[in-house]
Amino acid sequence: MTPADRTPARLRLEAALDGLATTFRGMTAVPDEDNCACHWGSAEELAQLKTPDVELDPDLLRRTWQASDWRDHGAVLRRILPQFAALLVGGQVPLFDMVDAGRSFGRGDWRQWPADQASSVLEFLHAWWSDSLTAPDAAVPAYELFALCAEASGTVTPWLAVWATTHRPAADRRLVEAVELWELHLLCDRLPWHAWEHEKRKLSELSAWLIRHAPARLVSQGASEELHHVIRLLGLTEPARWEDPYWPC
Repeated sequence: MTPADRTPARLRLEAALDGLATTFRGMTAVPDEDNCACHWGSAEELAQLKTPDVELDPDLLRRTWQASDWRDHGAVLRRILPQFAALLVGGQVPLFDMVDAGRSFGRGDWRQWPADQASSVLEFLHAWWSDSLTAPDAAVPAYELFALCAEASGTVTPWLAVWATTHRPAADRRLVEAVELWELHLLCDRLPWHAWEHEKRKLSELSAWLIRHAPARLVSQGASEELHHVIRLLGLTEPARWEDPYWPC
């Protein structure tokens, strides 16, 4: 990484990852934690979760964060969090798993953890999100990370707030990319990912935010006429939306 790549956002993200490593050092799964040997893994692998600070092999880490039937998911998440977060940031978790990764955070109920732990997770998510909006080399597209953060926190509000106040060409380009990907879902009144909870509320807030903030940013990036019509159509109610000559379906 060159000095030019070490932007304030990237330095903040590096510090947040270091913060996770410090905060969650020594964490383990609860002593009576268990899981199915046939579907999850062996007793030897389970023992690793009860041993602090031992790096897990990638397959074991994947099976661990994806499992939804832990007795204490929060303790398991705390055990793997520093390694898990580093792999996420590095783009080593497949993009199609980003929403599931966010749900894993949500199942861990991290917002109810002790204050120092919850603030460490929150800072990591915010630092990663800020970096993804501005970095030219972000390993995870902003639209994928947005969904992860929304599922991890249960809300789109803080992530949209950051996007609204990040006045950089890169952040505008990320918005164009997102609208291009999301347009048909939004016009059909569907969230662009499957939400664990509060789907209608997330959709309503996202659509309202795009109607307000997207037009000027699409102009700044020379976006297509089609994308401008997508945002305009979002502001129409049914059946006017369906009857509009630019309705794409």
